[in-house]
Amino acid sequence: MKKFVIFFCVCLLTAAFLAACATPSARQTPVTTEATAPAEEPENTPKEEDALPVKESPIKTVRVQLADNQKEAFIKHSGRVFVYTQDLEKKYKISSAGTVSARALSGGKIQVGSLQSAQPIILEPDNDTLLTWNNNLYAGKIMVVPAQHTFLLVEHVDLENYLYGVLPYEMSYSWPLEALKAQAVAARTYTLKTLENSKNKYFDLYSDVRSQMYKGGGKQYDSVRTAVDATKHQVLTYNDKLFYTYYHGNCGAGTDSVNTWNPGSKVIKPLAGTTCPYDSHSKNFSWKTELSPTKIMNYMKEFGLTGTLQSVKVAGRTPSGRVTHLTVRSSKGEKRVVCNKFRLSLGLKSCKISRITVSKNKALFEGRGYGHGVGMCQDGAYGMAKAGKNYEQILKKYYPGAQLTTLK
Repeated sequence: MKKFVIFFCVCLLTAAFLAACATPSARQTPVTTEATAPAEEPENTPKEEDALPVKESPIKTVRVQLADNQKEAFIKHSGRVFVYTQDLEKKYKISSAGTVSARALSGGKIQVGSLQSAQPIILEPDNDTLLTWNNNLYAGKIMVVPAQHTFLLVEHVDLENYLYGVLPYEMSYSWPLEALKAQAVAARTYTLKTLENSKNKYFDLYSDVRSQMYKGGGKQYDSVRTAVDATKHQVLTYNDKLFYTYYHGNCGAGTDSVNTWNPGSKVIKPLAGTTCPYDSHSKNFSWKTELSPTKIMNYMKEFGLTGTLQSVKVAGRTPSGRVTHLTVRSSKGEKRVVCNKFRLSLGLKSCKISRITVSKNKALFEGRGYGHGVGMCQDGAYGMAKAGKNYEQILKKYYPGAQLTTLK
């Protein structure tokens, strides 16, 4: 009886916390990545907004959407786990390791283990218990949220533990420690800035390229833990405000202003672009990619252009050499398209294109870099760390004018 009373009190406190987290943020009004690059879809990224000066970390818990449109899921637990509805009307605990099933029911309901409900159901691991889903380990609690005939999986996780699950998938854990520290500060800043603007009822960030790559903080690497812990509470600010600390794989010798990639964004000094002599060691520094004319024309159908491909030409560049627009000409006309969307759809590494050659059977693109080219160049951070630079120097290089700030 005593154990049940303790558990019930814990649940009441948890419910109060979840109720607060489950409503849209009342603070002022995310980045995206590709394999190592947040914010690859400009149309999904916000413009820089004015914000209150930052003095302390406003949120300690991050809500990460692990999956949506799920009809069934099996979540393993390494030890004791508590299962309860959001209002605590139904609850129970499992004392030993095992697997809990979650599935969507008719009428907008879900079933998790033996509980059925039309409201979210929470799986809360006890101390030292880890949850496993999709072969990834999670240390936070997982909320199963009904959504018509499917459900969402959302993890509520401590900010620093969230970073343990971001760093090794945005930058290799085997890289120099100073580069990992720079990545930790950039990722922490990006996360907190995203949380300032969170509008979704149930989650703040995606676990993929729409925000930052995240595969759970349950599996930890010593180098990643050291980098995150050594920079705890440290963020980048500009004029005492957080900003979106975009980063990408390789800049091809120079980064660009944020508005060249995300038109309409407010340009601030840390996101205005800089030279980079540190990334030429990477295989992504220069590249060649062959595309079939058919693949290009299939993409161009979206813009109403049909016929046989005749040419692809550069229609605009940034001062650093990135292509902003391309003109695609066929036997039936021509269309001008945005390079960033073109490259993402067709698989080019970047828009820093130096040469395009079109023949009957192929279109050859040659260029430099990997990613959108805004903010920190990760290969450059690696190069700087190998050259003996520390993480503060790396951050100063790629976010010029930003201040390294320790939150209370």
